[in-house]
Order: sequence, then structure tokens, then C-alpha cells
Amino acid sequence: MQSTVMQERISPVRSSERYIILDILRGIALFGICLANFPEFSLYTFLNKDVVEAMPTAGIDHIVKYVQYIFVDGKFYSLFSLLFGIGFTIIMSNLLKKNSNGMLIFYRRMFILLIIGFLHLMFLWSGDILMLYALIGMVLPLFKNLPDKKLLVTSAIFILFPIVIDTARVVLDYNPSAPFIRAAQYYQSKYGIDDDNFAVWLRDGQTYCDVLKFTVQGAFIRCQEFIDGNRAFKVFGLFLFGLYIGRNKLYADLESKVAFLKKVRLYGFLIGLPFSFLYAWSAMNNNPVGVTVRSTAYAFSAIPMCLAYVSTVCLWYVKNKELSVFKFIAAPGRMAMTNYIGQSAFGMVIYYGIFFGLGASMGLVHVELVAAAVFIVQIFCSYVWLKRYQFGPFEWVWRMLTYGKKLKIRGNG
Repeated sequence: MQSTVMQERISPVRSSERYIILDILRGIALFGICLANFPEFSLYTFLNKDVVEAMPTAGIDHIVKYVQYIFVDGKFYSLFSLLFGIGFTIIMSNLLKKNSNGMLIFYRRMFILLIIGFLHLMFLWSGDILMLYALIGMVLPLFKNLPDKKLLVTSAIFILFPIVIDTARVVLDYNPSAPFIRAAQYYQSKYGIDDDNFAVWLRDGQTYCDVLKFTVQGAFIRCQEFIDGNRAFKVFGLFLFGLYIGRNKLYADLESKVAFLKKVRLYGFLIGLPFSFLYAWSAMNNNPVGVTVRSTAYAFSAIPMCLAYVSTVCLWYVKNKELSVFKFIAAPGRMAMTNYIGQSAFGMVIYYGIFFGLGASMGLVHVELVAAAVFIVQIFCSYVWLKRYQFGPFEWVWRMLTYGKKLKIRGNG
């Protein structure tokens, strides 16, 4: 009897309990992630320099790439990571209010996310980040009782620690990702993937088996990218920062925080923009001033710009709550996992040879226009879906597995 009552009490956050600003920010993060990922979906990222320069849009593509490094690269996955930390506090608060075993539910939630991320990585797209989120998220509860000041200091240490790591790599001439590089090379050799066909493999592949061959070696490349980019430290630092924001409910009662938000916006852009230009110049010119400068520029560009974006959106929302546009932007944010994985499905259908096969044929400007169009479709589909259903399809399955019971999907309660 007691177990049944407890199962009835355990449930996800209802629509009436949500803060729309978090959904709006999550929707904007998804848009930025779409812009950041589609150059890879389209295979543009893998094209030889000579091929890129021979494209009719080469001139404007060069400008678009600069703009992407300045305003997009690193900023939106940072926002997504920040929102994850905030979401953790909301989930825990919701569970503890209902006298349930919050930690057990949370770890079950992370384990299921890990499985979803693995399936996404191996069967759809090698650029998955959900697995990393799940693994790092499992460590997050260890810091939930850390005092605010220590939480912020620890967050800053993790965010800035990659600068130290990159400097040490140069001094020690050590590459910790070498085992994953060798593993990727092994599978590339096994499947016949080489420098000549790497950029067009997915476009020329005619069967799903060809896609799987690419994702297997791509999974090891993804691990290499995470290690080389020190992504785990950055993400965990942002999780902790999000934990601080969520614990103090800085997203609530925004009207009383206008002055604070204006300061965050000002200093975010003052710090972030110059370092973003430095980072873009370094990335576009093959890091002529070294990896330490690049890593420093990245840290002091991505996070301040992310916070500047957040404060700008919050200020816009405070002044214009009645605008219908917020409902549309929030819709994909309410079903973020469905839309994140959906972007991979769109990329596969548009660019891979097993469907339309348009990969490796578009300049960057066209790729980003396609990405924007995909997100507009996701806004419309999400808005229509949520008129009838409480959760996105992936969110629904994730929550049922998490809470161990069938959840009603129809309705908007």
C-alpha cells in the first residue's frame, strides 16, 4: 500500500510547474546547437580545403565561418549544459517534495540517458553529447550540498582547468587521446575509410551498414574530441554553475533582477566579444599563437557570451511577456531531447546517401540556411504536438522508464 502511494507521488514536473523562461532558453540553445552541428551533418566540415575554396559560395562561406566561431561555437552547448545543472535542482526539489527516493530516481534517469546517448552515438550520429552529460551528471549529486561560494569557486576551477591541461600537454609533449586515435584508425582501415573518401563516405554510402561503419570509427573520434577539447571539465563546471543558479532560483521573479541582468549582459559582452574575435582568428589560422592562448580565448569567450545571451533573452522576456513568439520558441525547448535527436535524423535524411544524398555539395552559407529551416520546422511541429500532448515522444519514454510507471501523454496539464 505504501509503495503504491509513493509510486503515485513520484511524477515528473507538470506543465503548470514549469518556468517558461527555461524552456525559451532551451529552445534557443537547440537553435544554436543546430547551427553548430549542421556543418558536420552536411559533411562540409570534412571537405578538403581545395574543394571548399572551389565552391561558388567560398567568399561568403569564409565570412560565415568567422561569424560562427565568434557567435556560435561553444556558446550554445555551454547554455545547454548550464540548463542541465538548473534542471537537476528542479528535479531533485520535485522528488524530495513528494518524499520519494530522489537520488535513486535521479541515477536511474542518468542511466537511461546514458543508454539513449549510446544508441544515438552508435546508430545515428557520432557527434552525440548525451552520453557525456549522463556520465558527468552521475557525479553532480556529490556537490549538491556544497555552499554557494565553494560551488562557484569549484565551477570556475573546472571551467578554467583546460588551460592548465593544454599547457601541460605542450610542455610534456603528451597526447592522452592517442589510444582512441589508434582505435579509430583500426576501424577505418578495416572498413576502407581513408583520407580520400572520408568526407564523402556517408554521401556515397548506399546502405545503412555503410552508415554504421562510419559511426563505429566516429565514436572513437568523438572520444578523442572530448579529450582533446577537455570537454568533460568544461561541461562539469557549467553543470555546477547551473546547480548554483537553480538552487538560488535566479530564473524566478526576473522583474526584480533587471539591474543584475543588465550588468551580466554588459560584462558578458565586454569580456566575451574580444576573446571571441581572438578565438575565431586563432581557429581560422590554425592556432598561430599556440594552444594555450586558444584555450584561454575559448574559456573567456564561450562562458561570458553564453551568460550575455541568457541575460539578453531574460531582459527581452521581462519587457515583452505577452509576445506570442515566446510560446513558439519555448515549444522545442519543452521537448529538447526529441528535437536534439530529431536534428540528427534530419541531417541523415538530407545529407546521407541512403536518403537524399546532398552531403558534401553545399557551401557553409547554404548549410546554415538549411539548419535554420530545420529548426523552424521543429518549432512548428513542437508547437502543434504540445497542443495535444504533455511531453515529446522521447521525453515521454525517458520519464516512464525513469519513474517506472505508465504516464499519461495526452493533455497539457
